[in-house]
Amino acid sequence: MGKSVFLIGPGFIGREILDLLIQEQYNVTVLVRRESAAAEFQAQNIRSVLGSLDDQDIIQKQVAASDIVIHTATADHLPSAEAVIAGINKRAKNNQPTIYIHTSGASLLADESAGALKSDKIFDDERPEQIDALPDTAPHRQIDLAILRGRQKLGSQAKIALVIPPVIYGVNQCDGRLSIQLPTLARYSLKHGYAGQIGDGRSVWNQIHVKDLARGYMTILHWLERTPAEEALKNPYWFCENGLELSWHECAEEIGRVLHQAGRISDPTPRTIPKSNYGDVFGEYSEVVVGSNSRNRASRLRKLGWAPTEKSTFASLVEDEIPLILEEKGTFEGYKKAVAS
Repeated sequence: MGKSVFLIGPGFIGREILDLLIQEQYNVTVLVRRESAAAEFQAQNIRSVLGSLDDQDIIQKQVAASDIVIHTATADHLPSAEAVIAGINKRAKNNQPTIYIHTSGASLLADESAGALKSDKIFDDERPEQIDALPDTAPHRQIDLAILRGRQKLGSQAKIALVIPPVIYGVNQCDGRLSIQLPTLARYSLKHGYAGQIGDGRSVWNQIHVKDLARGYMTILHWLERTPAEEALKNPYWFCENGLELSWHECAEEIGRVLHQAGRISDPTPRTIPKSNYGDVFGEYSEVVVGSNSRNRASRLRKLGWAPTEKSTFASLVEDEIPLILEEKGTFEGYKKAVAS
């Protein structure tokens, strides 16, 4: 194909997408923060530019030189998203169309249940009005709205999509990188000696394996490539889930079972995490990230023929993720980075 792609965030999600882009012979440039990472990509004949998400000039310049932009670094960095839109505007002035796929996250849909109940509210990406009705204060929404405003101004000069992943699981085979939510709960459980949950753990989220998610991005990309801009403008939202919903209590039970079987905790029974320990999970965001309801349906991807093929959440947790977590050294102090889910 030969189309140029700028991939911002070649990490957990992005690395899987990168492999698929290369397989399909896209010309990919990645944004990396460290010279050592740049050298690693160079050894694989992958072009890189050195910079951080705060380097707006670097991002804008590379976007202006790219047919396609995919942002998977974080769902919560406004300056980088604004730099992408600015670069797309530069291209538009030269009558160069752009495809932009941005990663949001299903915390966007989260309620305040804090583990107390399973919600009846289910979002469907064929009903964009459900998402449009969310408050501006919802997680990730500030960044999403900035992109959507840019999308509206650009009109048919850009095809822009927002991907909203649920709980992501799995392991990157190239570097052993793990996801966020369930590994954090497992590390908490190891540190405190019991399987932790928020409240009663009754709230539920959808699930997706990182490889199935990467194939979802590619399906969206191919749809955007062949679809007229006027059609693409009708709905910016895409969910990607494997049909499995799990309560946080079920997740805690499985983590407890596996850690108990490994002889690392004495009792597999889930217990409520006291608020005083939220610093060892996700701090002030703990109830949203691992205690809320976030239910959604990826109707659009399924209608395009996408289907999940990877192992289930618990199979991955037992076979791939917890074995790596059990080998980790040092004291776990909670997840401090920006949350991407």
